[in-house]
Amino acid sequence: RLATTAPQTPPRRARLAKPMGIYDREYCREPERSSFFTTDRAMVINLVIITVIVYLVDIFSPQVPDTGGLHWLSSRLACTPQTLVQPWMWWRFLTYGFLHDPSNVMHIAFNMFVLWMFGRELEGVYGRREFLLVYLTAIVLSGVAWSAVEYVRNPEALTPLVGASGGCIAIVMLFILRYPQRMLLLFFVLPVPAWFVGVLIITADVMGFVRDAPGNDVANFAHLAGAAFAFVYFRSGMRLERWLPGGNWSWPSLGRRPKLRIHRPGASEQDLSNQVDQILEKISREGEASLTPSERKTLENASRQYKQRRDS
Repeated sequence: RLATTAPQTPPRRARLAKPMGIYDREYCREPERSSFFTTDRAMVINLVIITVIVYLVDIFSPQVPDTGGLHWLSSRLACTPQTLVQPWMWWRFLTYGFLHDPSNVMHIAFNMFVLWMFGRELEGVYGRREFLLVYLTAIVLSGVAWSAVEYVRNPEALTPLVGASGGCIAIVMLFILRYPQRMLLLFFVLPVPAWFVGVLIITADVMGFVRDAPGNDVANFAHLAGAAFAFVYFRSGMRLERWLPGGNWSWPSLGRRPKLRIHRPGASEQDLSNQVDQILEKISREGEASLTPSERKTLENASRQYKQRRDS
C-alpha cells in the first residue's frame, strides 16, 4: 500500500521584532480596572469608600445630646476650637475629615463627588502615595487653621467641625492651578475655564468668612486654608513623600543613594535601556512630577534613539 504524504507548506518567513518603545513596556501601560478587594485600586476610590463607611457607621450610632446634632462616632472624632489647646486630642485634626453631617446626605455626596471627579487625574500625575499625603495634609492644616481662628474669636466655643471640605477644596484648587484653561461645566450646564471656577470658590469663601452670618454652618476658613495649601504646594514644587524617611514608604536606611543611574554620554544601548526601565517604574510608582531633570533628559535621549531606529 502506497503511503501518501501531505503537501508540504512553504516555511513561514520569520517576523522581525520591532524595537520596543518606552511606552510599549508592560508597566507603562494604563493598569486594568481592579476589583473591589485588590490593593491596586486607585487611592481616591479607597478614600471615598472609607469615608462612606465611616458615614454609614456614624448615622446608625445613637445621637448624643448637647453636641449640635452629632452622633456617637462623630462626637468622638470631630475637632473643636478647644482641640487646638489640647495636644492629646490633636489626632482629631485628621479624623474629622472622614466625618460628615449625619442629617445632610448632600454634605458627603458633594464632597465625595468632587474628590472623585478631580482627584482621579491628579492621582495619575502625582502617584497614589503622594496624592494621599496631599489630601491628608490639607485636611489637617484646614482643621488647625479653622480651630485657631475660631479659638481667637471665642476661646470657650465648642462648635464641632466635620467634613472633608478642606481636603476637597485643596484637590480642586490644585487641579485648577495645573489646568487653568481646562473647560468645566459650571452647575453642570455652563462651560467655563477652570480658573474662573477657582475665582468663584475663593470669592464665595472670603465673603462667607467676612460676613459670618448667624446660622452659617459652612467652615469657610477651612476652605480657604485648603486652597492656600494647594497654592503653596503647587508653586513650590514640593513633594511630601520626600519628607518621609528615605523619600518613600519603604523605610530605607538614612543616607541611602537612589538606585537610578544618571545617563552619561557614551553609555551602551543596554545601559540606557536599563535606565529607562527604572525611570518608567518610578513614574508608575510616584508619578511623572517626581522625575529629576537628568531623568527627563534620559527619557528624551532614549525616545530620540528609538525614533532614529524606527525611521532608518
